[in-house]
Formats: sequence, structure tokens, C-alpha cells
Amino acid sequence: MKPMREPTFLILTALAGTPRHGYGIVREVAALSDGRVGLLTGTLYTALDRLTAEGLVEHDRDEEVDGRTRHYYRLTEQGLTALTAETARLRQLTGAAEARLRALRPGIV
Repeated sequence: MKPMREPTFLILTALAGTPRHGYGIVREVAALSDGRVGLLTGTLYTALDRLTAEGLVEHDRDEEVDGRTRHYYRLTEQGLTALTAETARLRQLTGAAEARLRALRPGIV
């Protein structure tokens, strides 16, 4: 499996645990990234379409709020597996970087 782009990783992370509608995903991604990643609506729905086609995300339900339909999405089992694998990959890379930094400057990391 190839490495995930950061927005993909954050969208899947936002959906881990609870289904969310588009705006909820945008807010959660911003919170997870401390505001560094801001998803535009068009970008989000393009990504959700791709993730759905890949089997990582699926439609959960629709909800009518103030005359507008909210589409909720959830992580699939395949999406959970992909997110778990990517998290392990990033953890391994972080560990390698931290080991090198400790060797250069003990006590920093």
C-alpha cells in the first residue's frame, strides 16, 4: 500500500469512531491538524467520492436539517485497516527520526 496524503489520513481519522457529515469532517480535520489543513467543500467531496470508490468510506445516512440534506459517511472495515497500517508506518518513521535526533542531541527528543 502506498503512503497516504495528509488530507486523506486526516479524513479517515476524522471518521474513526463516528459517522460525520461533510461540515463535521471539515471541522474535525481542522481540529486534528491544529488548523494547518483546511478542506474546501469541493475538495472534501471529491476525496469522499474517491475514498468511497476505493472502499475505505461508505455512505452512512442522510439527515434533513433546515431544508438541507446532510450526507453522513463512515469508515469501512477496509478503511480502518488502511488507517491502522498508515498509522503504524508513520509511527515507524517517527521512531527512526527520533532515534537519529537523540543521537545528535541527547535529551531533545
